[in-house]
Order: sequence, then structure tokens, then C-alpha cells
Amino acid sequence: MSSFSRNTLLLLTTLCMLAAGTFLLMDCAGSKTLIKENDFEALELGSFVENDFPYVSTSMDARQLGASFPDDNVSARTLALKLADSSYVCFDTDMLRWTVAWTGEFLPMYLMPQVSYKDYYNKGNKTAVIAGKAKIATGIYPGWNVGSPVFRDIRDGVGKQDIPVWGPLPEQAGRWNGVYIHNKQAVLSYDVGKTEVAEMVNSVRFGQEIAFRRNFRVDAGNEALYLTAADVVKGSDAKTEGRIAYLYHGARKDSVTAVAIVAGDAQPEIQENRYLTVKIPASAGSREISVVVWMGPADKLSAFQEKIASEKPFSFPNFKKGGASLWKESVYTQGRLSTESEDFVIDQVTLPLPNPWKRNVRVADIAFWPDGRAAIVTFSGDVWLIDGLDTDLKKVKWRRFASGLHEPQSIEIRKNDIYVFGREGIVRLVDLNGDGMADFYENFSNIAQQSPESREWAADLVLGPDDCFYIAKGGALNNGPGLTPFAYKGFRTGSILSGSVVKIAQDGRSYEVIATGLRGPFLGMHPHTGVLTASDQQGNFVPSTPLYLIKKGDYYGVPATLHRNDNPPITPPLTWIPHSVDRSAIGQAWITSDKMGPLNGNLIHFSFGRPGLLRVLFDTTSTTVQGGVSFIKGAYTAPTSKGAVNPRDGQLYIAGFNLWGSSAKGVSALQRLRYTGQPSYRPNRFEVGKEGVVITFDSPLSAESATDPKNYRVKRWNYLRTEEYGSGHYKLDGTPGQESMPVLAAHLSADKKSIFLLLPDMKEAEQMEVLYEIAAEDGRSMQDGFWFTPKSVEALSLGKYGFGQVNLALLTDKAAIARASESIVEVVSVEHGKAMFEKLACVGCHSTGTQVDGMYGPPLKGLLGKRREFTDGTSQVANEKYIKESILDPPVKHVKGYSGEMPSYVGIVSDSDLESIILYIKSL
Repeated sequence: MSSFSRNTLLLLTTLCMLAAGTFLLMDCAGSKTLIKENDFEALELGSFVENDFPYVSTSMDARQLGASFPDDNVSARTLALKLADSSYVCFDTDMLRWTVAWTGEFLPMYLMPQVSYKDYYNKGNKTAVIAGKAKIATGIYPGWNVGSPVFRDIRDGVGKQDIPVWGPLPEQAGRWNGVYIHNKQAVLSYDVGKTEVAEMVNSVRFGQEIAFRRNFRVDAGNEALYLTAADVVKGSDAKTEGRIAYLYHGARKDSVTAVAIVAGDAQPEIQENRYLTVKIPASAGSREISVVVWMGPADKLSAFQEKIASEKPFSFPNFKKGGASLWKESVYTQGRLSTESEDFVIDQVTLPLPNPWKRNVRVADIAFWPDGRAAIVTFSGDVWLIDGLDTDLKKVKWRRFASGLHEPQSIEIRKNDIYVFGREGIVRLVDLNGDGMADFYENFSNIAQQSPESREWAADLVLGPDDCFYIAKGGALNNGPGLTPFAYKGFRTGSILSGSVVKIAQDGRSYEVIATGLRGPFLGMHPHTGVLTASDQQGNFVPSTPLYLIKKGDYYGVPATLHRNDNPPITPPLTWIPHSVDRSAIGQAWITSDKMGPLNGNLIHFSFGRPGLLRVLFDTTSTTVQGGVSFIKGAYTAPTSKGAVNPRDGQLYIAGFNLWGSSAKGVSALQRLRYTGQPSYRPNRFEVGKEGVVITFDSPLSAESATDPKNYRVKRWNYLRTEEYGSGHYKLDGTPGQESMPVLAAHLSADKKSIFLLLPDMKEAEQMEVLYEIAAEDGRSMQDGFWFTPKSVEALSLGKYGFGQVNLALLTDKAAIARASESIVEVVSVEHGKAMFEKLACVGCHSTGTQVDGMYGPPLKGLLGKRREFTDGTSQVANEKYIKESILDPPVKHVKGYSGEMPSYVGIVSDSDLESIILYIKSL
């Protein structure tokens, strides 16, 4: 070989090695560069329905398929399987039946995660229906039976309760085990009685006709099984010929539905000239059976028979050992650390957007393994695994793990396994072959009833120290398409567990109702003590945001979700939170690490609407536990919904996505609340009693500012629980308004961290507000507030604080009270109107410009002089009187095209506040 050839070969070899090295580097990194920021507006997203994934989870309204189909046909939980030749099947995982099989177009994207998938603020969901032509359907009864077929609903409660029955079959009749994902195909797994059945579905084309082939692997069983393959209303002239049975229908008998056995020991039958069934005899061994079902023109029956004769046996793959991964690539991102110098700052964990699958990532919840690896679930139904959530967030690895889940909002890790809670129930995700993708979506528990009502969210899932899951389910609100009867204003009946907190047994096979009477609950669980908390959503029968300590047997005041007959008393909350502080509450999390400074051991409450986090304080000095909250300020870029502490860095990670009227502008984010070690200035303890209130802060206070009563504004009020949305504010005598309480004196404790406000006429109230403008000893300005519910006003133990001389006689000194009251002054101005507009969170629902997308209410710029069209058919030109009426009594004139979910501000805004708000709106 010449030297030129050798040199050339060496050069080529070197280039190949470099190229190979470059490929390896790219493969390890997942892309040439780390993703450093997310721009949702510039995203190029693929379809919600992905070609490579075999199904979509959905509810299904199949009540209007046509005259030959059952008209009582609704499913809350189905897998909509995608087959070849534009054919599809909805398998009802509760009833183990085919709700409907059809051809043509698939599903219109009507459900909430679907309509908002690309149009992020679109809340215009509709009832799920098929888009093509129905071919096969069954009614609301078991798809399988043991011993003999049954054509009625056999679930507990049918005929015994006032509301519709949802949920799974009794376990002795059948149980959904889950679905395997094997090489882009779905393998359905369920038990019929004690016999395990696996099912794979494919389509069969002959000419222009499409039939549906159901392939079963049926384990050994000592009883005959019956499959109901089709339900034909008004059928006639039923015939069974060997291994084929068919039933004519239509006015001229011009249509036919047929079922044929193409493999295995089984016999087709027709019951009551309506139901096409298949009998599978008892057997000592496992067997494979294939059944083909078809509906079409009667003159195509012979073609169907010919096709059946040529069908080949079906061979099941070894699906229980896992299949090839659908998502082999990893995506790498780089987070952004906050540069602020506060005690707590908000870091951003960049999401895997864009990604190779053009998949949206709207983070609903996060959970951690003990080593700091994490898993997140998205509202679109995906699960991603995350590694690299460390101090600097320089290289965060994302791996897609699961998909196709039904509107999930919660994820937990129990004994190293991932559990997700969606409308299908609690699903355990299992990677059978260790390739980084879930192969088996195991039904851990679908025992809790779930209706298809769009607002009966599978809202929350938390894990208790007893190793049991606790779930919260939303109430069936009447602000979306409805499938169940009207119940109360703002509510439909939904299921018997709507608006409830439920304990799921360790094995997932039974449940216990813990509490009822909630509108939209979300949970918090202390992982060591088992203290269970819940928030609720302000709305009909919920006057403001409550935070509850959940106890067995509690009822929280929403009659539509009472689900009891004993007329229990309403349990008061730990604390109420004003609309202006948190108008839309979500979950809670306990800080269980020792790396969060003053927040160690604290309960954190998540506000979706504001958005942001609130520190929850407990007053345990009286006979009743009392609670209060203060806001943790930060640069929150998206709604804050749920979170968990990372065992690796000890910080709180926050998940959230936008959709329902948050003041946040971001679509979604994974954020981190990080403690910097800087001084903290917020309240950390409080005590309320008949002499006033003591508030203790994290840092020493300036004696000069802290002891000046003029630096405090204290108010109290009650709420009115009615069927209307939210509540105004009411004085303790029941009249509209808030009571401004004069601060007679302010005393500083010996350690300068506690302030005692001497307040006359202390009484139990549903809400108290303490606003302060003081300074810390180091000169730091402190302008904030603390909100609490005084449920008990016993004598305070002031001696332990070292307040010095406290003149309690001032509490009954009328002259002193009058002088203190004179210092309370209200102003009227555009500036005050803007401040009130922001304080009352009006900006979350109303644009001060012309924006309408994502807003619950109409825009306000240029409002005066415009004609408003109302839902009752009337109209009016907007003037000051109209604005005032809309603020104080919103339901009276409901503008077309917008939500009616605006609370009354009666008693919340004073006359001067109202005048200022009107001035501000006029200035826009």
C-alpha cells in the first residue's frame, strides 16, 4: 500500500472516530445544546392524538348513535383504541364492555386537556362523542358474565340511590387489570369472575366494509363465560348457522349485525332477538379465541361469510415481558437560578420544550424518589422522569415514561413505584423490561366512582404514613356540558363521591369516605404524622377559600356533595382566606427537610389564582386549633398548584399550569422555592385572645415603628354561605361591610420579635385581617398582611413574651377607643382604585386592555359607553351605575360569552373603594 493510501486511510479513520465521538456526545446530551428557556407561544406542537400511541383515554356519550343502537349508553372511563383502516373502539374499563365501535373520523378533541392542548386558555370543553359512523355498541351492563348473560346494570346502588351509579363492576363479577403497551399496540387485561382474559383488537377489511376482530387469551376456568358482543335494538329474524350468528334490522331488514367465531372453542348466540353473545365453555387450560363482529348492508352478508372463512389464527405476543420503547431519546434542559437577594427565591426548572415528539408539557404534579430523582405528570396525560434536580440545575435530564392517562392531576411514589391518579382511577406504572418506558398501566384502584362530568376532577392524591392513598374528587359543577341531572345551583349530581375526601385501602380494593360536602378540594398530607388538610374552591355554597383540618365524618357545607342522610353540622375551617389573598386554592405541602430555614416543619398552601405560596400558622394555645396565613412573595411565573420537597437538595419544587383564570401569565412551569439564608421577615407564630392578637416574626422589629398603632390596619368580618357564587363581607351584626378595629396600643416583646396589638371588643369571627407597615430592626421595610380566623377568644398568656406594662384598661376606655378610631381614614383616587383592583384579584379575570383569550370576564378598557349584551336577552349601555351593580351583584347582569363565576363584593368594598375602582376603570 502506498504512503498516500495509508495516510488517506489514517485520515479517514480519524474522521470516522471523531464523527462517532460526536454522535455519542449528541446521543448522551440528547441535542447539540441544552434547552435554556421555554417559549410556549413559539412552540410547534403535534396533535394531541399521537400516531405511535395506541389509544386515547376518554369518557363517551353514545346515547345518540342511531335507531338500532341502545340509547342509554354513557361511559365515564374508556380507552378509545385506534385500529387500522380508520376504525376505532371505545372499551369501557368499568363495565368491561365495548361502548361503541365505529369507522371514519376518530374523536373530536372536546375534553378539557384536549381543547386547551394548543389553545392554552380554552375552557370550552364539550361532551365526548364519536366523529364517525357507529357500527357496534352495547348498553350499560356487563360486557362479560359468568354462567349466563346479564343485560342489566348489576353495580351496587342501582335502583337504591337518587343519583346515577358509576364505577366498576362488583369484583366478583369482573375487574379491569390494566393495559399493556406492546410495540405500539394495546393489550387489554381483565378478569371475568376468577378467569383472567387478555384481549387484542384489530380491524378486518373486505371490500368497502370494516369488521372488528376481538382476539382473546382466556385462562383456565371451571365456569362458562359469556361475552356480549353487540346490542341491536329492534332486531328481527335472528339466525345462527354454525359458528356465525346474525340479526337483521332496519325498516326493510336491509342491515345486519353478525358475530363469527374464527378461532377457538366458542359458540355464538342471540338472546331476546337483540343481544349477540358468545359462549366460552369452561376449560382446564388456557385457550385463544377470536371473534369477529360486523354491521353492514344485508347484501354484504355473504362477503362477510367468505372473509371469515379465510381469516388466519391470531398469535399473542409475549406482552408480559415488555415491548420496545416508544420514546428512546432523552431531553436535557438548563434551569435558571434567581438573582434576587430575598430569603426565599424562585428558580425555574426549564421544561423539555421543544421535544422530539412535539408534545406539550403542562406540569400538574411532581413526586420524588429518596435519591432526588423525580417524576412529573402532565395535564395531557404524560409522565416524565427527571434527573439532575440539584443545586445549580445546570443539566436536567428528562425521559418520557408514560402517556394516554385520563386527565391526571396527581402523582405519588410508593415503595419506588409510580402511581398516577386520573379519571380512570389510580394507575401503577410498571416498566417490565427496564428500558425506561412503562409497559403495563396497572389498575391499582378504580373502586371510587367517577362520573363523566367535566368538573368532577380526579383532583388530588396523597400518600399517608399508613401506606394508604387519600384522594379528593371535585364536585360536579354545572359550568360545563352536563350528563347527569341538575342538583343545586352550580351543581349536577355527578357521582356519590363527588366533592369528597376518600381513603383507599392499601391493596386498592376498597375505600372509606373520610369527609364530604366540598366543592373542589385539594389535599395536603404530613408524611410522618398523618395530618390531612384540604382546601376548597370558592364558589356556590363556598363563600371564600377555606383551609380544613380533615377529620373522619366531617361535612363542609356544600349540600350537592353531602352524600349523607343524617343532616350533619357544618365543620368550620382551620382558617378562611379572603378572596383578595387567594381566590382559587389548590394543594398543600409540608416542609419536611431541615434545609428551608424558617419554613422547616411548616405547612405551605398553594394558590392557583394569585398565584403563589402561603405559609400556614397554627394557634394551639386555646381549646380550638386556629389557623392563619401570610404570603411568601416571589417571582412566580405560572400558577402554583402542587409541590413536593426534594430529598436531594431539601427545597420545595412547585408544579402548575394555567387554564382557569390565574393572574399568572405563564402557561406552565416547574419552579423551585429555594432558601438563600438571607434574613426572613414574615410571621411565624400567632396567638389570638380576648385582649387582641400576638404576631411573632422571624426577625427582630424596630421598636419605633412596631409600637406605633398607626402602622396597623385591622379589620374583621363574616361570610354568608348561600347558593350564590362566593360571598360579600358582613359585619358581626349581619349587615354588609367590614368592621375596622381600632388599635389601642402596640407592644413589642423582650426579644423584639413579637408584637401585641391591643384590640377592643374581640369576638369570634370568620375572618380577621392585620395589615402592617413597619420596619425590622435592621431597617428592612415590612409591608404585608396576616389573615386568620379567631374561633376562640380566651384570655391571652402575655407574660411569657415580656411585653412590659400593658394597660388592659384601655379595652373599655371609650375615649381611647374613639381616638384610635379617628385615625382610620379612607381616600378616593385612581391610585387607590388601581390598588383595590389588584388587591381584589380582578386582573385575573378582567383585562385592563382588550384581551379576551383566557379571561373569565369581559375586558374593561373603553367599557363606559359600550352596549353590553346579557344572557337573559336584555342589553344596556355601560355607565357608572352599571359598573357599581356588576361589582356588588354580578349575577343580575351576566354578559354573554363569559363565565358567571364572579362573587359579590357587597361589604368587601366600601363606598370610597367603589368610587375609586370606578375612577380607575374610567381611566383605562
